[in-house]
Amino acid sequence: MLATGWHNGGAGDDPAAYGLKFFPHDRDKYFDPSWESITLSLDGGEASTELVDVDVPLSTSFWRSGRELRSAEVGQWLLRQEAAPWLKGSPPSIVVTQEDGNRFSARILRRRALG
Repeated sequence: MLATGWHNGGAGDDPAAYGLKFFPHDRDKYFDPSWESITLSLDGGEASTELVDVDVPLSTSFWRSGRELRSAEVGQWLLRQEAAPWLKGSPPSIVVTQEDGNRFSARILRRRALG
């Protein structure tokens, strides 16, 4: 599924201000309301095969209008991968794959110039 980077409008260098935002149909299809959290394996990028596992709580707002997974660890990852901060209206695309149950993996979709 495809998610986008999310930012709460706070300081661009504050990892706690970031997360991932999902489309409602993907949230409803891939996430179980009985889960309190998910484990997200974050891809280390093109130069690394390392995955970093983080536990991300599912807030009550995730099931209402929010749809965001909010996490300082996700913010640190976005900043480390130079996917954040981004220009207003241009958040990075994140490919999120359900591995098993409440375990998911995530990688930043890098756009390359044609040419």
